[in-house]
Amino acid sequence: MSMDTSNITVTSGQSCMPPVQEGDTRMLLTGNHAVAYGAMLARPQVVPIYPITPQTPIAEKISDLQLSGEFDVDLMTAESEHSAMCACVTASLTGVRVFTATASQGLLLMHEMLHYAAGARAPIVMAEVNRTLGSPWGFWPDQSDSLSQRDTSWIQYYCESGQESLDTVIQAFKVAEQVNLPAMVVHEAFYISHALEPVVVPSQERVDRYLPPFNPEHRLDPLINESWGAVVNQDMYYRHRKELTESMALVAERSIQADAEYQELFGRSYGIIERYRMDDADLAIVGFGAMCGTSRVAVDALRAAGLQVGLLKIKLFNPFPTEHVRAAIAGIPKLMVIERNVSPGIGGVLAQTLKANLYGMKDAPTVHSYLAGVGGLNVPSRLIEELAKKAMADEPVAESLWQR
Repeated sequence: MSMDTSNITVTSGQSCMPPVQEGDTRMLLTGNHAVAYGAMLARPQVVPIYPITPQTPIAEKISDLQLSGEFDVDLMTAESEHSAMCACVTASLTGVRVFTATASQGLLLMHEMLHYAAGARAPIVMAEVNRTLGSPWGFWPDQSDSLSQRDTSWIQYYCESGQESLDTVIQAFKVAEQVNLPAMVVHEAFYISHALEPVVVPSQERVDRYLPPFNPEHRLDPLINESWGAVVNQDMYYRHRKELTESMALVAERSIQADAEYQELFGRSYGIIERYRMDDADLAIVGFGAMCGTSRVAVDALRAAGLQVGLLKIKLFNPFPTEHVRAAIAGIPKLMVIERNVSPGIGGVLAQTLKANLYGMKDAPTVHSYLAGVGGLNVPSRLIEELAKKAMADEPVAESLWQR
């Protein structure tokens, strides 16, 4: 079956100086503060939150914006992340827009309520700052926390810059409220969360044009006589899960549409995947998050050395955009994944997800997986170049997983 590939973003890499339009403000922000501004612009009425390193600056900045009068919001400081997500679900079911943020152990403490939020069809948007999981104790960037929550039925977007995180928070509300599912906007600790960069903060007027007020048809309201939480029978639960799955299947196309509308208003686009120098590639590096920026540098260096290498960036990880990825890598014989996560006994989560979704594809490429960034280890462009050469030489995958 052929597929329209017009919605696959092809870029030369994210600009460090995005254009400023009338009413915008260019600011020097950390990734976490960029998220706080994105949340403010989306106009959530309720923000239940509990601070945890390295997410805390998001909570602090939202509090600052509330105290200054810039952000009109009910900021709820819960006694734990579990309680914060309980409050998110309750508030969302009353029909108000809800935002929160967490990281690492805090996300894991929410686990029970993440399932409940998705089952309640509550379109909460949550910023998730990737951090290592205990034990041993650490504070470094590692994507295992968010990836371990894949099966809670939350949409997951991965960002590589503060600008992308700000823009994606706004887009995530648009998509979540269309499909009635919660969404995580994910970026990595320190590489993004605490790194300063020039960020364009769009005008409130244009964000309001892009993101209309949240006004769900179904909500807890005495005037419309609806309730939530009753025990259901097997058939009702079956139908509920079927409908949830059908809604998840709409996410990729709704995300593409939301991104196209965002580009029209704000001049910035990310797509759900990005192809960089892929047209004649013999090897494609596949990744998500902060390492994509370094991978572009490596791709340029490898190209200069005469090697045909490209980059496929995955922005939308859950639901995995299988058909779009298949179209993007068609004809490329080899793929290489560098992971900042690991599932012991299985390997890198992105590589295994990629293999599963390429299964049955005619002339599917070989997938090489390297666990080079686990635990937040820095992965310089030089190392990416070395690993790409190993993959192009078909070094046995089983012998090459750990690269430190």
